[in-house]
Amino acid sequence: MGAVRNILFITVDQWRGECLSLRGHPHVRTPHLDALARDGVAFVNHFANAAPCAPSRASLHTGLYLHNHRVAMNGTPLDQRHTNWALEMRKAGYRPALIGYTDQTPDPRGLARSDPRLFTYEGVLPGLDEIAFAGMEKTGPWQADLLAKGYPADVKREMELLSLRAPGPDWEDGAPAPRPWAIKSEDGDTAFLISRAKEFISSQVSAREVPGFVLHLSILKPHPPFVASEPWNARHDPAKVDGFVRAPTRDDEGAMHPWLSYQVSNALYHAPENEKRLRRLKAVYYGLMEETDHYLGMLFAHLKREGLWDDTAIIVTSDHGEQMGDRHLIGKCGWFDESFHVPLIIRDPRAPASTRGRMVDAFTENVDIMPTLLSLLGLGVPRACDGRDLSPFLSGDTPRNWRTHAYWEYDFRDAGSDHVEKALGIAYDACHLAVLRGHEFKYVHFASLPPLFFDRLNDPQERRNLAGDPGHAPQIMAAMHALLSHRMMHEDRTLTHLRSSPLGLMERG
Repeated sequence: MGAVRNILFITVDQWRGECLSLRGHPHVRTPHLDALARDGVAFVNHFANAAPCAPSRASLHTGLYLHNHRVAMNGTPLDQRHTNWALEMRKAGYRPALIGYTDQTPDPRGLARSDPRLFTYEGVLPGLDEIAFAGMEKTGPWQADLLAKGYPADVKREMELLSLRAPGPDWEDGAPAPRPWAIKSEDGDTAFLISRAKEFISSQVSAREVPGFVLHLSILKPHPPFVASEPWNARHDPAKVDGFVRAPTRDDEGAMHPWLSYQVSNALYHAPENEKRLRRLKAVYYGLMEETDHYLGMLFAHLKREGLWDDTAIIVTSDHGEQMGDRHLIGKCGWFDESFHVPLIIRDPRAPASTRGRMVDAFTENVDIMPTLLSLLGLGVPRACDGRDLSPFLSGDTPRNWRTHAYWEYDFRDAGSDHVEKALGIAYDACHLAVLRGHEFKYVHFASLPPLFFDRLNDPQERRNLAGDPGHAPQIMAAMHALLSHRMMHEDRTLTHLRSSPLGLMERG
């Protein structure tokens, strides 16, 4: 097949992988994403490679694992030596555009300490033309749009707008539904971004630029704050949402591991003790997903009206998941599937009809997105990439020697505080864990803390840590060996295929 003409690359933020009706979720309904999957391929064992947002998106955009790109936390600069999919496309004559955000802090070397880009983690990925920003820290065109519509939107951070709620009691205080957002859905950030995306796409119809358009649409929802406009705030009864995977108490949960004991006591991550409040948050989380699906449906319909549906490849994924009360935690962290299992749907308009609706259960990862984007356009993949091209799956094949596990990392250091080091008695550079997750097991390795090992066949909720069980010593050793081998095989290899010689520079194909 020749190269696809256009690409629409969509990320939704903090979306758990099972939260699609096509996956049989008991509550969330996503008819437009379901339809996209029926016309494309859904990857049901897809995992993010890091958390939170900036580390994860660094993997998504560079195709590198965290131990190679080293964006350890939100605000850690992305080393300028790393390329990314946008830069590679620009070399081929594309002008990839951004609507939304990418959360990448620029390399500070060569910048003045007063450079405004060093005062936020919401920087733009090098190589992208920013069309419209909407994030959490900086204000932008969405705020101006609200002001023009008469909203009291004169604020310094978009988080303040995202947190505005209508007056009155909340569900846990006796109201019939969660208190809604003070901003109408049609005026919200998701609707605004979709509107700008439609404008961009329409402009490409008349321009018909060669070689085509590439648009990265990065939507904040369903990221917190968990506040939804009417009617999405009331789509789900908090009393009827599914429960939580957790031990009876926070202390019981923390007894599994020293890091977990620390984390469930961390004010930034421990879930509300009030279960009614937690249920309200989950109900709104589901409503935000359905609202996002609604607006994505409008965007897909616009592509069809403009005659671009059969010329445009579409990729939809997320940067990470959300604990939402599971393990007594909220946010994204640790070794948990809830935080790292995310959706991935790809529609390639060139794919044969026989492949449409395929559900791939092989392990895929966000580092695979960059190679896939480049492959769709017929471009080469840099040798440094840790990910692999997913295109063969789109045509009905399964690549040879495909991975048998997912891999991710979580760096829990804090450049602004030594609290975690003191609490756990470890060094700053030891605040790190790595996970190898197979169908039958999960192995978690800490730099300076005890490991964990779970038998996922007999303990799918991962309630029993078997790392100290002599009966499982052979499996644990095999998992440890597999993790070490994986790391060794994915160290930086940008130039490892080259060697100088009397005949000149030799290159291994």
